[in-house]
Amino acid sequence: MAEAAGPERAPAGQTERSSRAAGASPAARDAGSWAAKVERLEVGQRAGARGTNVAGRRLTGPMQGFGQMWQKTYWLAAGDVASPQQAIAIWKAHFPEFWPNGSRFTGALTGIAPGEVALLDLTIGAGVKLSTGVFVLYADEESFTLMTPQGHMFAGWITLSAQRDEDGTVIQAQVLMRANDPLYELALMCGGHSKEDHFWERTLTALGERLGVFRPAVHKRAVCLDSRRQWGNAANIWQNSAARSVLQSLSAPVTARRHRRRGAADRAARPGPGEGR
Repeated sequence: MAEAAGPERAPAGQTERSSRAAGASPAARDAGSWAAKVERLEVGQRAGARGTNVAGRRLTGPMQGFGQMWQKTYWLAAGDVASPQQAIAIWKAHFPEFWPNGSRFTGALTGIAPGEVALLDLTIGAGVKLSTGVFVLYADEESFTLMTPQGHMFAGWITLSAQRDEDGTVIQAQVLMRANDPLYELALMCGGHSKEDHFWERTLTALGERLGVFRPAVHKRAVCLDSRRQWGNAANIWQNSAARSVLQSLSAPVTARRHRRRGAADRAARPGPGEGR
């Protein structure tokens, strides 16, 4: 991955407007591309995903997070192999296929559309998968934005977009985030940022290869927008999906055994043919 500049630090509270940011202002976009307001997420079980730590959770933006606030921008110059609309259409239609091995994205049957919830299973080591999800906040022909729920690794937004510049189509992933709690902040400080960078490098590289980009090169810019930590949100750790996923994995055999026993007891209690009449 080529680093354009960074990481940099900006004064607290300052927001950066990336030169690579895509598209027009939100006011100029179709209002139908925005999800309706939700208080808590609703999602059912889906094949292939554990689906825990999502239903009933509230959405979180950077103001609800704990750690330092970062804006990370990853981009890939795709030239003329596809228009911005074609690139986003392929990204949406095959989104899970571009994820690195070991991670699973299970979306709704309707695909990536405003208001939909996707379930995530992410490998975190020692055979344990972190189960969480994302909410599709916005989606149109040139971009879509995902928002994270309580307990996710970070509180914030991920905007995936494409636009044209003088050299052709530029595909971009931009993350505005704070670690959700002190445990996640420590993880980011101990190699988590590098893992995040590697994730998006591999994702954009896979997308570029699908589009036919010759030797796709992903560039990165990381800016710390606020170096302060929001200690008032330290209690977010009680919603930590990583810790809950570990407990769920450890308790899974006991839970399965209990269900089998309960099922056997229910079958034994049922009257046989000709009984109870």
